[in-house]
Amino acid sequence: MRRYDWLKEIQRLDPDRDFLRIHRITTTYEFPWDVARALELALYRTYAVPSIGRLLAETAELTDRTQKRYDDTALLLDAVMEHGFDSEDGRTAIRRINQMHRSYDITNDDMRYVLSTFVVVPKRWLDQFGWRRMSEHEKHATAVYYRTLGRHMGITGIPRDFQEFERCLDVYEHAHFGWDEGGRRVSDATLGLMAGWYGPLAPVVRRASMALLDDALLNAFRYERPGPAVRAAVHGVLRLRAKSVRLLPPRRRPHYARQNPEIKGYPNGFTIADLGTFPQGRPTGGCPVPH
Repeated sequence: MRRYDWLKEIQRLDPDRDFLRIHRITTTYEFPWDVARALELALYRTYAVPSIGRLLAETAELTDRTQKRYDDTALLLDAVMEHGFDSEDGRTAIRRINQMHRSYDITNDDMRYVLSTFVVVPKRWLDQFGWRRMSEHEKHATAVYYRTLGRHMGITGIPRDFQEFERCLDVYEHAHFGWDEGGRRVSDATLGLMAGWYGPLAPVVRRASMALLDDALLNAFRYERPGPAVRAAVHGVLRLRAKSVRLLPPRRRPHYARQNPEIKGYPNGFTIADLGTFPQGRPTGGCPVPH
């Protein structure tokens, strides 16, 4: 295989019909490391919406059990992508996602915004730090994939294409980003988790992570802005990595999130039905799409 053979395969597929195949190639063959980082940033952005950050702080899942919450989120989303919407594992993962979300008073607007981050943030990350940009086929397939996931989660008013997802994200952030003490606690805990993965390098990683946050996020959390030199250094390292990756042969085997070293809570394996939280005394629900 040559470096751009997967992209050629993507271009031969129909993004409306073959969106799952395209999304798997993009995520597990072409950009597994980049997509993992981008989805971390996507979820992180949601903490700057006070209604989301405050709820996450109240549940304590991302402040007291940060690693478990990180693992469960990554593994549940990964199961749907790996096995598909119609598989037993995919349906089980969606059922668990819905059961957790329906245990809390989360607005449809907040749910739609979170969905939009999954579509838009990876594309923007790849534009800056990927070894190539995301193609139009990939953008379209990503939007169709998350439209499908959103329908299975009962979200209404889902954007119809990538451009609408992008507008939804930008408008919502402009209107809702703001300070909340709970959101700041969740942000601090998440940065601490990610930096802690690197042991003695934790202070450096935390500082580098801050350099990846835009001014709107920094303002919402009231963080001090990194200096231009720090931002330039971090961005330069990531772009150098992208140039190096471009020279590598294409990946021949898929790499899923469950294989990431950052997933640390299940050294002996896991069962999808056991992932996540099980709030007591609250209504739960399965997939709202009939099968």
